[in-house]
Amino acid sequence: MPIPKWCLFFDFHTHRACPDVGKDFDVERLTDHFLECGVDYVTFPARCCMGLAYYDTKIGVKHPSLKYDLFGKLAESCAKKGIALSAYVNSGISNEETLLHREWAVVHEDGSLYQDVKSPFIKRTCYNTGYGDHLAAMVDEIASNYPVRGFFFDCVSVPPCIGVECIQEMKKLGMDCASPGDRLEFSIMSKLRISKRLADIVKKHVNDPYLFFNGLLHEEQTDLSTYFELECLPMGNFWGYELLPVMSRYIRNFGKPALNMTGRFNETWGDFGGIRTEAGLEYDALYGLANGLRPNIGDHMHPRGDIMKPVFSMVKNVYKKLQKFEPWINEAKPKTEIALIMSDLYPGYNSPDKEHYEKTFGALKSASRMLCEANAQFDVLSDKHDWGGYKVIVLPDFVTLDEARAKKINKHLENGGKIISSYHSGLDKNKDTFPLAEWGIKYTGESEFNPAFIKTGPELSANIPDMPLTLYEGGINISSADSVLVLAEIISPYYNLGWDYENPLFYIPQDKASGLPAVTDSGSVIHFTHPIFTIYRNHSPVYLRDMFTNALHRLLAAPMIKTENMPSFGRVTVTEQSSRKIIHVLSYLPETRGNNRSIIEEAVAILDFSVSLRLDGPAPKEVYLAPDRTPLEFVAKDGYAKVNIGKSIGYSMIVMEF
Repeated sequence: MPIPKWCLFFDFHTHRACPDVGKDFDVERLTDHFLECGVDYVTFPARCCMGLAYYDTKIGVKHPSLKYDLFGKLAESCAKKGIALSAYVNSGISNEETLLHREWAVVHEDGSLYQDVKSPFIKRTCYNTGYGDHLAAMVDEIASNYPVRGFFFDCVSVPPCIGVECIQEMKKLGMDCASPGDRLEFSIMSKLRISKRLADIVKKHVNDPYLFFNGLLHEEQTDLSTYFELECLPMGNFWGYELLPVMSRYIRNFGKPALNMTGRFNETWGDFGGIRTEAGLEYDALYGLANGLRPNIGDHMHPRGDIMKPVFSMVKNVYKKLQKFEPWINEAKPKTEIALIMSDLYPGYNSPDKEHYEKTFGALKSASRMLCEANAQFDVLSDKHDWGGYKVIVLPDFVTLDEARAKKINKHLENGGKIISSYHSGLDKNKDTFPLAEWGIKYTGESEFNPAFIKTGPELSANIPDMPLTLYEGGINISSADSVLVLAEIISPYYNLGWDYENPLFYIPQDKASGLPAVTDSGSVIHFTHPIFTIYRNHSPVYLRDMFTNALHRLLAAPMIKTENMPSFGRVTVTEQSSRKIIHVLSYLPETRGNNRSIIEEAVAILDFSVSLRLDGPAPKEVYLAPDRTPLEFVAKDGYAKVNIGKSIGYSMIVMEF
């Protein structure tokens, strides 16, 4: 299957009240725009989230004001111009069809059919009703009648249903209908079953199709999807700018083509009149490319087909600028040496326990940010990935060890690898003990101090203020073996935050050394007793980021990348082709404005900085800036090739040819 390179994604969700759908839809002009942008892959709705079709269907409900086969004309034009077209089919929401067939709607666990009446998610569809057959028939109809290259199935994230069909099947399977866990398990089984059915239908008609099921966990669809997408509109509050750094480094590790789906909107999908800055859109696309993902820019076509010229111009400008780097992007693979481990999979829209997800995934995002700020080269891995081949594994705050994880960690340590863990990470699943002797510490209970303070020893003192520093969240108490080096200790407060029923205990000064370790180093494992990543996410103390960086450099004395005069918002990643290494330098700064909305308005210039790449072999033959191949002077010394850059505005690609 050819890898999609420059992609566009269109929503076309249109209420039946729209009186003139497709009236001014100029298919040839639209597809000419695709060609002008260098686009090779487009996703467009054949059937939208309202449950309305935009083609001449004999099975579904065509939009009542659409007078012709809009999707068919688009498919024909794309095929003629060599553009791969995937049919968008919303499989989990259908307001139109659930009005006609109320029995097709999910019955939620409180007995309701309607949820959130002011959003598209008002009614969800149950695959175990007649809707499942109806959906399958429409997919067969599209795949057999139109020259599509694939299908994008959206909103597969249908919640548990207590409708009669689901309950009866659960009982037949011996499942407990009263158990939330069993209902969730049955819901997942139902989603996977319909997805397999739809994939089989598509493959019957389309050779080697593009297939993706948005709403299934990525790991649930490794045998179903032929490529992966990451839906991440950073302007929408659901996603934010900290999701892409984590998920790009995660989904690229499945051996599938991966797309970074962003959007042109000021907020989220359906924001017809909202448009981002070009710099913001450029940043998203560049960040994905620098981390192994191809860009996919989302838009929402006006029902009439009105062309929003500023949007089209912005997309064209961004793609034309980035396409100049194609020779150094094509088939380039990320180079990494650190693995950041997930405690839980990214649930997307599916989280059954939002509080738990916010806690564990929040720590993961914060750990990713710390590593990015340290310019570390890392992957994000789940339990199903291979953890071998990395020099350091980071276990952020909540990665407890079951038997399988402990086995992976043991193998990593036996091969000479190192560990950084924090808080409950490294404990057994019951949080009673550290099961691996390599930690060299014993869990003795949760910390009684609120707040505790930390005082570093000389090993972690670089850039750290010489004073006891606040740890804003609760931690654990440990004791350490004599052979274990204590890198920092806990300083107790005079008293804990609270009140004594007469006075508020609010102003909490540091008291004295408690005798408890705060950071330990066994030689193989550095452990922080407090949730440093959660603390950084909630309170942003830079000194904790610097402590973590010092610990990382203690275990990784010769990191792949070193920088000088790089601002904290600068991002450096490394990719590799057969005879070259490519260093990507990004300098954009999401700025918080108003009610917690982050904006990138312009690229930021960084001046007089240097980047050094560790040489794991001979020195480069030449170094230059792409795409113009501007030669750069470099010095190969002490195992590194060092390049000094006078100025970079937003993005620089440094290429080392070997």
